[in-house]
Amino acid sequence: MRKGILLPIFLIVSSAFAQKDSPDLDMMAKIRDEGMNHSQVMDIVFNLTDANGPRLMQSPGYFKAAKWAKLKLSSWGLENSNLEIFGKWGKGWELEKYYLAMTAPYYKPLIGFPKTFSSGTNGLANAEVILLRVKDSSELVSYRGKLKNKMLIIERPDSLKLGFAPDAIRYSDNQLHTLADYDPKTPVTADAAAANATLTAQASARLLAQVKKFALGENALGIMTTSLRNSDGTIFVQNGIAYNVEMQPTLNDISISYEDFMTMQRLLQHQIPVSIDLELRTKIYSDDQQGYNVIAEIPGTDNNLKEQLVMLGGHLDSWQGSTGATDNAAGSAVMMEAVRILKTLGVKPRRTIRIVLWGGEETGRHGSINYVKNHFTDTTTNRYNAAGDKLSVYFNLDNGTGKIRGIFLQGNAAAKPVFEQWFQPFHDLGASTLSLQNTGGTDHLAFDAIGLPAFQFIQDPMEYGSRTHHSNMDNYDHLSAEDLKQAATIIAAFVYDAAQREEKIPRK
Repeated sequence: MRKGILLPIFLIVSSAFAQKDSPDLDMMAKIRDEGMNHSQVMDIVFNLTDANGPRLMQSPGYFKAAKWAKLKLSSWGLENSNLEIFGKWGKGWELEKYYLAMTAPYYKPLIGFPKTFSSGTNGLANAEVILLRVKDSSELVSYRGKLKNKMLIIERPDSLKLGFAPDAIRYSDNQLHTLADYDPKTPVTADAAAANATLTAQASARLLAQVKKFALGENALGIMTTSLRNSDGTIFVQNGIAYNVEMQPTLNDISISYEDFMTMQRLLQHQIPVSIDLELRTKIYSDDQQGYNVIAEIPGTDNNLKEQLVMLGGHLDSWQGSTGATDNAAGSAVMMEAVRILKTLGVKPRRTIRIVLWGGEETGRHGSINYVKNHFTDTTTNRYNAAGDKLSVYFNLDNGTGKIRGIFLQGNAAAKPVFEQWFQPFHDLGASTLSLQNTGGTDHLAFDAIGLPAFQFIQDPMEYGSRTHHSNMDNYDHLSAEDLKQAATIIAAFVYDAAQREEKIPRK
């Protein structure tokens, strides 16, 4: 009896969802034609990367890119395009000149890149390289009085293994099925190897911080660091100091290639003296210490719904080693292209569509966290306020250049049948996976934390983890144009569907 009653009810509910959220196929075809056949995404991403340089937060490159994006959004007809202050940020840093080479026992250019807030040198400096044999800070005392004007390296016990895996990969069908089958109720088995690797990395970071503090007190010229990932010409480089509003210049810290580092280490282990030349000129920017997000809107037209919001975004800031193409000019360009598509098609959304390009993501998601705090948070309950209740959904993109394969639902099971319908016109483009899994590390988390529906799309990994993420290889040449077109097309469709839907996207 009960089974006989439940089955028709389930079918009725499923049918109701399908009916309510079936996409407008005529509009989907128009969005697809504009996004796939008349795309401007690569021109947008060129202007955010090659034309502007690195977009380190509060650097000239960041402001140049932000102002360009604001004007471009306005030129497409978006309204209220502006740079909105999200709060106090602090100082900016920029690299103006850099040269590093080994000069003894022979000449060899060294592959490397300075970390942020390295203080620089007074012209060209020649320094002896000192190999520190230390496993904890207590062993530093033996080097007291010996490090003035020296360049330091910390002895490493590891060695490079030849790589046989490809740099660029796409999700396999099995991997996508695993994501789709994810059950939040299933206990997660601890990965001992990953846990040990994390502990080792944390211990290394603590030791480096202690060595740098000691070296500053000893008036050392600087330190050269590396990792096993810094091979084959790729240098992973980001912060020289932890974020703080003062952001004072510190010890010169150069991330160099593993091969160059180990060459010098072996020479010193064999008592062969090593010297380097270093010239480093940097600049601190302190005039404007406010943090900014780029914001623009397509106003809603439905009298009952226009006060509600559909938001989309990605972070605009990058690290300094390259032009931040996959992290995250790609995501910013895709989101800009998505609203361009909608404006080109003359869409009159029922809800207001708001795009935000976030600042300060790389050092702790400051732009999105402060935006959500300033606009949507009830500070008494730490849940969303009345303004937050008007947000239907936030969509984010920040995992490189790979095409969209689906969406992380952040445990929001109620949104699953909605998005299943919206993905159907794009199954032939490889996008269909819905995973209840949470994913972290980027700007949707600020919305999710106070109970608002916010989602990051699943993207093919490509070279993101192996080659481009926070490295000197994160440039335009590592972008996949067809994948970015696909992503912009799907996101434009999702934004349109959310803006036209009778109801807001379900909360958890």
